[in-house]
Amino acid sequence: MTSRPSYDEIGRDYARYRRADPRIAAQVRAGLAGTRSVVDVGAGTGSYEPTDRPVLAIEPSAVMIGQRPPGAAPVVRATAAHLPIADGVFDAAMAVLTVHHWPDVVAGLREMTRVAESIVILSFDPVVHRRFWLLEDYLPEVNELPSAGVPPPGELARMVGAQTVEVVPVPADCVDGFNWAYWRRPHAYLDPGVRACISGIASLPADLVEARMARLARDLDDGTWLGHHRDLMARPTVDGGFRLIVRHPLP
Repeated sequence: MTSRPSYDEIGRDYARYRRADPRIAAQVRAGLAGTRSVVDVGAGTGSYEPTDRPVLAIEPSAVMIGQRPPGAAPVVRATAAHLPIADGVFDAAMAVLTVHHWPDVVAGLREMTRVAESIVILSFDPVVHRRFWLLEDYLPEVNELPSAGVPPPGELARMVGAQTVEVVPVPADCVDGFNWAYWRRPHAYLDPGVRACISGIASLPADLVEARMARLARDLDDGTWLGHHRDLMARPTVDGGFRLIVRHPLP
């Protein structure tokens, strides 16, 4: 349980479950406001890439690249730590829910600031993130994975010289199937397809996950889950620790 998941292994149905949520996308677009060209680092299927300006995607996984839709931005197979781009070529560099998978976060952030002046990073606060009921009650092993040790948003902001760190709420009907997406729809986690596209869950032993999801199913059937989490049912959004880190260009 200490190795990082490979998206060549766990990302085969990613495009089906991991679609851009329009409310989260609006915050990302606002962070990119005023920029004319963007490099998307750790781009995956490109869900949050702008479509109204030139974009170059950087992605190491061939499986993820193969799921980019027709007409998506051109993509180069490379890693964040070694961007094949000259200094200052782009107005902005973006990284959406990817930094926690980088083997060398410092090198990747250094590369982003080398190739662009504006920086937009969607990451998460590990302290808030780990309090999720799914992790606390059923899969605490996710909090022991290397990805759970991502630097906190304030530290990421310091490393890239960002001026703002914004809370990114997770809506109750979030359509991007990351781990917190179904916080008010617990039955979704019983779907193996949903779990396969959540890297933290997908990197755990299958028999462990199946046993814990069997327990979740029992708790849903007998009302135990609702008894513990009834307060969530009236909430339209939740703070899952997701943060948008933005470095605006200097005047």
